[in-house]
Amino acid sequence: MFIVLLEYIRPLDEIDTLIPAHRSFLLSHYASGHFLMSGRREPRTGGVIIASLPSKSQLQQVLQEDPFYQAGVVRYEIVEFVPTMTQPELDGWRQA
Repeated sequence: MFIVLLEYIRPLDEIDTLIPAHRSFLLSHYASGHFLMSGRREPRTGGVIIASLPSKSQLQQVLQEDPFYQAGVVRYEIVEFVPTMTQPELDGWRQA
């Protein structure tokens, strides 16, 4: 499991022009099951994606499809973690 922290490195007006394409990218990866949750950071300095892919290298390949990445307007930090404790309704995501 991965937490992807996006940090905007360009002005918000540049980010805003890419939001529709970025959302389409997100939706395609929700449909594939790669992305579990996403949203903007507060204050609005970037975003967060919770992702489930088999490897960090596969996630990096997916992120290269992001219009934000392609336009060079964000920086990504990828944090890999193993969820060992969850709320009962999230037990399916727990790993040994």
